[in-house]
Amino acid sequence: MSQHYLLDTNIISHIMQGRDNDLLNRLTNVAVGQVAMSSVTLGELESGLHRRGQPSRLRNALTQVLLRIDVLPWDQQAAVRYGELCNNLESRGINLSYFDMMIAAHAASVKSTLVSRDKAFSQIPTDYLKHDGEKSFRYCRFYLVNKSL
Repeated sequence: MSQHYLLDTNIISHIMQGRDNDLLNRLTNVAVGQVAMSSVTLGELESGLHRRGQPSRLRNALTQVLLRIDVLPWDQQAAVRYGELCNNLESRGINLSYFDMMIAAHAASVKSTLVSRDKAFSQIPTDYLKHDGEKSFRYCRFYLVNKSL
């Protein structure tokens, strides 16, 4: 089975701003269709563009990204995973932003590795991610990209 990657908002933003050529080069070596973003991520990016007055350079950059990366719709399976993740994290006293939890749940629901620079994801307990139960997040892995990579 080939690996699928779901890119977090901060990764797409860095690519759009031309701030991470090394990561962009690495992503070009991944097979077409193996890299995607959540529709939640697209919403965050659109919100950021509107806050900035939609600068044409960033709008064009997002258009170019969307030509190469699929946008996965938020669906019922992602919503179910979101509820499970929220409940689990809150019961452990862990608080992530709602968008972060939605994106993490989306990655788990499509069995993808979430690629992010956001260290907040490291708060999700490993035992929860590797749990073997039917409703587990065992397929969701987090790849935190260091600035030096």
